[in-house]
Amino acid sequence: MNIEKRLEELKIILPKSSPPAGAYAKAVILDGYAHLSGQGPRDNDGKPLTGQVPTNLSVDEAILAARNVGLYTLVALRDAIGSLDRVEQVVRTFGMVNAAPGFTEHPRVIDGFSNLFIDIFGEKGRGARSAVGMSSLPFDIPVEVEITIKILAE
Repeated sequence: MNIEKRLEELKIILPKSSPPAGAYAKAVILDGYAHLSGQGPRDNDGKPLTGQVPTNLSVDEAILAARNVGLYTLVALRDAIGSLDRVEQVVRTFGMVNAAPGFTEHPRVIDGFSNLFIDIFGEKGRGARSAVGMSSLPFDIPVEVEITIKILAE
């Protein structure tokens, strides 16, 4: 499957890459795996989206924020491996939700990220996953996701 064509079919336009927010690499390629650092959601100007779920963002808004994280993750992945056609399998996704005490719908929020990868890559976009709540996230972002992907050799 040609992933760029798949993105066109789905009418998905990837955003511009954003720089790391600290002293880390956005992606590390090691032994056939791409390990991507946590990404957060951004608005159209590239500024971080903020808010705690469900205090400042509804669950539906948080799902869209998680999907947005997926778009930035795809950009970081493409920058690191050259072509999204090299994705062999999503191995593991770790999703964090900036959640108010008592909030329990973390998996539903992170589905916004996971469903994007499944829509694009099919079953190879479905991997093992954790979805957890945090009392806060950097810059007050609502969602952060990191991912490990098995990649095909060049």
